[in-house]
Amino acid sequence: MNIRPLADRVLVKPAAAEEKTVSGIIIPDTAKEKPLKGEVISAGKGTKDEEIVVKPGDHVLYGKYAGTEIELDGEKYLIMRQSDILAIIG
Repeated sequence: MNIRPLADRVLVKPAAAEEKTVSGIIIPDTAKEKPLKGEVISAGKGTKDEEIVVKPGDHVLYGKYAGTEIELDGEKYLIMRQSDILAIIG
């Protein structure tokens, strides 16, 4: 993959959506909620006003409508501003 986010943008690979409920009921694709966490794949260099604090490999939480979905090499990713990230997990 050859993509490098610019400025304060971050490329995130969303975590897989839940396939089953606790009771074992299989959830169809149309009813699955979008995951709100993922792994940072790459990040831009930041801007003069905002320093990049996330790094590749960080697991993050982001807002429900954050980012723009893109598909690269058959995989789905989100590209978003660092300010759309709510927290770093762990």
